[in-house]
Amino acid sequence: MRQLPKQEKDPNLLVGTETSDDGGVYKLTDELALIQTIDYFTPIVDDPYMFGQIAAANALSDVYAMGGVPKTVLNIVGYPMSVLGPDVLAEILKGAAEKVKEAGAVTVGGHSIDDQEPKFGLAVTGLVHPDRYYKNVGAKPGDVLILTKPIGVGIQTTAIKQDKLSGQQIETVSAVMAQLNKKAAEALTGLHPHAVTDVTGFGLLGHAYEMASGSDVSFVIQSSQVPVLEGTESLAKAGIIPGGTKKNLRWLEQNITFNNIPEHIQFILADAITSGGLLISLPNEEAKQYLANLHNNGAYEAAIIGEVVSKANKAIAVT
Repeated sequence: MRQLPKQEKDPNLLVGTETSDDGGVYKLTDELALIQTIDYFTPIVDDPYMFGQIAAANALSDVYAMGGVPKTVLNIVGYPMSVLGPDVLAEILKGAAEKVKEAGAVTVGGHSIDDQEPKFGLAVTGLVHPDRYYKNVGAKPGDVLILTKPIGVGIQTTAIKQDKLSGQQIETVSAVMAQLNKKAAEALTGLHPHAVTDVTGFGLLGHAYEMASGSDVSFVIQSSQVPVLEGTESLAKAGIIPGGTKKNLRWLEQNITFNNIPEHIQFILADAITSGGLLISLPNEEAKQYLANLHNNGAYEAAIIGEVVSKANKAIAVT
């Protein structure tokens, strides 16, 4: 993105590329702004219907992370039709369509190309009030950090590829990825989050670093309070670590202090995730209300995982 020519400043562009946010926000009127985002990837589970569900939930998540409501989606397909045939693609599209319907949005079209490796995702358009969108920067000292879904997804999906995950574990991790962040976003209504993002490819620590550095503050994360998918720790101890997770940790090592945290836990905290939960910097006095709202809606694994402090030598301290 740094190589692109600088664009003339548009006063209606409320969120662009400056802070690597979850989507772009463009003001249409004094009451309405447009959110646009796009995401796609190769299959991470064998079930094509579930892959479609996960891909849709992942793409829709960026609109929720910005405080918006998804309205329309376009499917993006790369697919080897002569190799896999039409039935598999139909299941992928069906899974995505069901998740889009659950979000209250509509599929308005899409585009496909013949590709040697299947890829699928969505371009999503959402709406938000131009004064009430969320950004991934703005966290303030005294805030608490809340994570709404468990991590460990990347490690577990890598274990799937190595045939080292049970059927029940596959169902659990798939359900977590396919879960919309809709309720997590709706539970923020009436509250005053200072920064929000969703946890995806850069892992919990990567997205936390972006939020902390962009907000000119530091984070203290309590590793024991971070919700983790059952079985992830034993897999990490066994060395089942995605390449992306290893890259995340190498990228972050100069900006994080680990206080007696074993290496396998460091990998879990940096795990490259698909369709993770929201990471929210929220005033401490609103945290209990938010968690109560979430738990009443069935989001039982949401938890306070740390706090925001004044800027220190390192962006994040993990204890």
